[in-house]
Amino acid sequence: MQSQEIHLEDFQKVDLRVGEVVSAERVEGTRALMVLRVNLGAEERTLVAGLAPYYSVEEMVGKKVVVVTNLEPAVIRGIKSQGMLLAADDGQGKVSLVTVDRDIAPGSRVR
Repeated sequence: MQSQEIHLEDFQKVDLRVGEVVSAERVEGTRALMVLRVNLGAEERTLVAGLAPYYSVEEMVGKKVVVVTNLEPAVIRGIKSQGMLLAADDGQGKVSLVTVDRDIAPGSRVR
């Protein structure tokens, strides 16, 4: 799949940080949504993600994930989402979170 190229300066605007999921719960009345509380080092944020078909609440807690922290907040089902988790989707029903492979502090910058 070919995508549009961007300039390095555009990519450098994206603030990617390691976040640790401290709590997770299903959004009642939805098939896919979860509300996550994520520790980003200096702060905790609420994120809404469509991961329920792929991960249980128990699997999410403690995961160190990559978060886009400077994305404009969005209100999803009445819940303010303050960032976005990165995940890969193979287009055939398999989804995998982008995680870190070593223990690193929440809030660490992804470069």
